[in-house]
Amino acid sequence: MDDEGVLNILQKVGAFRAGHFVFVSGLHADTYVNKNAMYPYTREMSQLCKTIAEKFAGKHIHAVIGPSTGGIILSQWVAHHLTEMEGRDVYSTYADKDGDGFVIKRGYDELIKGKNVLVVEDLVTTGGSLRKVIEAARAAGANVVGAVAVCNRGGVTSEMIGNPPQFISLLNVQLDQWPAAECELCKAGIPVNIDVGHGKQFLASQS
Repeated sequence: MDDEGVLNILQKVGAFRAGHFVFVSGLHADTYVNKNAMYPYTREMSQLCKTIAEKFAGKHIHAVIGPSTGGIILSQWVAHHLTEMEGRDVYSTYADKDGDGFVIKRGYDELIKGKNVLVVEDLVTTGGSLRKVIEAARAAGANVVGAVAVCNRGGVTSEMIGNPPQFISLLNVQLDQWPAAECELCKAGIPVNIDVGHGKQFLASQS
């Protein structure tokens, strides 16, 4: 599946939207990626994760790991497709949030110790969560052979997440954003979306 196919799926399930949005940072933008919107759609999730699996098939991956909570679903589907493609068990695991970082427990640390691991994430803006999961996997003794994001909206690079041998994104989004005082959308009188993001809080602060 190419970039256009990935974008079509995200638009179909309402995960990629155009309009006037406010982020938690206070910045305004004309596009919004609502990663949570894609998870209810099992057929589309399977298609996206099969694409990920195809890109890493043959790389001797033993386990897939993602951050809780959305990364659990990604991990499950990618591991499933790798298992089907390679005719052997590829395990699905996840990392738990632990303060500002992540920790691998529940016996998953022993499961990935000394094994080749693929780290998956739905959306990266700064790469911080992905980097912390990679760090946790390495701390557990895993050999991180690659990392992948469904959507990269922050120009995140391999260096920003800890230099895994391979880092890919199914879709790269150039995100134009502005401080509220400089927002071109506000100047043009385009209404702020209050269904997703922090538009409702922004409007309340202006009243």
